[in-house]
Amino acid sequence: MLAEMGLQSIEDLLVGIPRELRFRGDLNLPPPLSETKLLEKFREYEGRNSKGLVSFLGGGVNAHYIPTVIETLTSRAEFLTSYTPYQAEISQGTLQAIFEFQTFICQLTDMEVSNASMYDGSTALAEAMLMSARITQRHRFLLASTVHPEYRKVVGTYLSHQNLSVEPVEFEEGGTVDIVRVERVLGDDVAALAVQSPNFLGNLEPIRKLAALAHRRGALLIVNIAELLSLGIVNGPGAMGADIVCGEAQSLGIPQSFGGPHVGFLAAREKHVRNLPGRLVGQTVDSEGKRGFVLTLSTREQHIRREKATSNICTNQSLFALMATIYCSLLGRKGLREVALQNVAKTQYALAEVRKSGKVRVLFEGPRFNEFVLLLPQPFSQVASRFYDAGIIPGIDLGHYFPALSNALLVSVTETKSKADIDHFIQILRTL
Repeated sequence: MLAEMGLQSIEDLLVGIPRELRFRGDLNLPPPLSETKLLEKFREYEGRNSKGLVSFLGGGVNAHYIPTVIETLTSRAEFLTSYTPYQAEISQGTLQAIFEFQTFICQLTDMEVSNASMYDGSTALAEAMLMSARITQRHRFLLASTVHPEYRKVVGTYLSHQNLSVEPVEFEEGGTVDIVRVERVLGDDVAALAVQSPNFLGNLEPIRKLAALAHRRGALLIVNIAELLSLGIVNGPGAMGADIVCGEAQSLGIPQSFGGPHVGFLAAREKHVRNLPGRLVGQTVDSEGKRGFVLTLSTREQHIRREKATSNICTNQSLFALMATIYCSLLGRKGLREVALQNVAKTQYALAEVRKSGKVRVLFEGPRFNEFVLLLPQPFSQVASRFYDAGIIPGIDLGHYFPALSNALLVSVTETKSKADIDHFIQILRTL
């Protein structure tokens, strides 16, 4: 390679890098290993992972049962090596899978159009807010503090260079956005009000009331959903007045993967389809009248002049979207409802047992799906060690995100938790 470039040595190759910037020491790397030794080393590292722990972690990435067939089907070569859908004539399978994903998202959210997926839930929310700015030609947003804190940080990053301002709206005693405050600050210059439901504290937001407030001022209502499985039992935001619904579909058969990325989604009213970011797959017929699928309305900068593009999204999570599509196909309407009911029933059982224990207080009473907040009698660090010793990851320390909730714990109870798991959790609570 050096000879091909007309160079004599690596030093010649690096001549453009100032000497004072070059690393001159020895890299702290172990000696090379044979394949068998390397595999042994990896098994040694694997053995250090925690095993057998029962996790009650939630906060946007929840443990849900994943049918074995999902991994089997998505591992097939036609999906793993599927060609990019630009050339429709050789990628009909990929296009059909994406089309069906869009269809499921529309059915779940009660919206009219959906794109082909987003990178994850946080970027989907940011793109939804940019989309609402294009639609309304307004530059101010209200963002509920009950939206996932990490999503709010991503939104801040996206909007900080777009001449758009974001104003947080705090939550009230019930753990939902303060409607009185929303009404007070919702001016005619607001592009959209963005909320999350179920929100980061586990509660369902009053979507109908919020939609009415927003529309009265000509603003849009964006509803973010980090736990899409909740729509197996909760009415879709579209039926309650939402204009844009976005979020994360990880709960539909997708592994937690150490926090992501997973697969975001974004759905809207059909009248806003030309402002929808990313790809959209449409159904058509070919010259012989046979059903076919094509990319359509993909107004991103790869397809159109940058100044006219709705987004600079250069990919979508097709493989994860396929997992979600297979999950929805397997379970169907009744199956999704059954899994959602299990989440609600087990959460209510856990709450009832918590109240009986008399050791902690449940914060933010109200309608919820599968998460709730406990006010602990001691700092989280002391409580957590008791749970860890018992083989339990108790949940999320809310003090990390909300200083006012420094002794609060966010607990997630999904269909993967048995009665024995919940009872063991309560048993540790009673020792506090």
